Amino acid sequence: MGALGAAAAFAADLRLRLPAQLTFSGTFALDGITTWTTLAILASTALVIGLSPRWFATDRRHGEWYAVLLFGALGATLLAGAADLMELMVAMLLTTVAGYTQASYHRASSRCAEAGAKLYFLGALANPLMFTGIVLLYGAGGTTVYRDLGPALTGADPIAVGAGAALVLVGLLFELGAAPVHPWVPDVAEASPAPAAAFLTVAPKVAALVAIARLCSILPADAIAWRPAVAALAALTMTLGNLAALWQDDVRRLLGWSSVSQAGYGLMAVVALGRSTHALPALVVFVAGYALANTAAFAVVVALRGRTSLSDYRGLGRRRPWLAAALAVALLSLVGIPPLVGFPAKLLLFGATIEAGYAWLAVLAVVNTVISVFYYVRVIGPMVLARPPERAPLLGRLAPATALFAAAATLAAGLSVDLLVRAAAASRRLPG
Repeated sequence: MGALGAAAAFAADLRLRLPAQLTFSGTFALDGITTWTTLAILASTALVIGLSPRWFATDRRHGEWYAVLLFGALGATLLAGAADLMELMVAMLLTTVAGYTQASYHRASSRCAEAGAKLYFLGALANPLMFTGIVLLYGAGGTTVYRDLGPALTGADPIAVGAGAALVLVGLLFELGAAPVHPWVPDVAEASPAPAAAFLTVAPKVAALVAIARLCSILPADAIAWRPAVAALAALTMTLGNLAALWQDDVRRLLGWSSVSQAGYGLMAVVALGRSTHALPALVVFVAGYALANTAAFAVVVALRGRTSLSDYRGLGRRRPWLAAALAVALLSLVGIPPLVGFPAKLLLFGATIEAGYAWLAVLAVVNTVISVFYYVRVIGPMVLARPPERAPLLGRLAPATALFAAAATLAAGLSVDLLVRAAAASRRLPG
């Protein structure tokens, strides 16, 4: 039922052809960015539902998992389209509370409980700070609706605006998994149920990225230097994530640090907002490409349940060639290899950042992309070239099929990237 519901919502959103507008009394934005981010969230949710039946088959509470998953998807959707500070707060609460439950769903596992606790305590710090920032912005602007708040903040006290914006960004950066509030990501990726890790490293992250873009688009750039601050955070996040991933021997933890680095790349689109015509297309293509590739990678992890060491993937290309191909496609897309969707995403991000006057950030991103090749090759190389160990069973047939489908979608998105770019071009601004 959950899969059917997500698929129905996916189909309904795909048919949506409305001009950019605000709805629900101006609190929710309906534009190209919201539509495509919602599609990415719903697609990843449907894929995670496909990964879940065999994984949770022995859990007596397996029915509750799907409810929690759909609540998380709802929160992420609201977060991506929030055009009001109060709705932003509600969406964050719904997303994070669902995330706490997902991350610690296997209560009997001490490692799973530890990962959930780390997520909870970081959230317990980030969310109150964010809510304090919302109060400051409301006090400075006298309204919570973005379309009215933007003009009101132009003449407001820059100290109050800067402090409020910084505190709100702390909460959103936590959800994005960006530095300095990123430590939960590798722990959740490694120790949580793999379907939960697949969801938590995709849906809330892409929603938070769009929420950051939407908030920054209304901030007065002349009064507060938000653009250099976001650029510095992007540089720190991508560099930290890639360097940490180099030393990982656990595939799930490696994917967690990879997810941190990808958050840094995504922030490049935010830096370019308002200064480059390629910023919104870059954001749309990145969100779509990251959601598909990361979900495909975790789908392979689910199919090989219990085997997370790099040595467990040796010779996978000979034992399970299609599964190895799916993982290779996912990782190569995260690097940005053509014709996969990660290539045009990186190309648009680099071009937009240069056009925005941050060539140094684009150069650093290229260097980080080269660094990422090394740890992705640590997985792909032995997987393709090494002799396989003993043959091990897969976790059912649905997880491998889901991995293949997500990998195929990653390739298809790369070949039809013009559709994504045109969709983003139809909405040249983030309404607020």
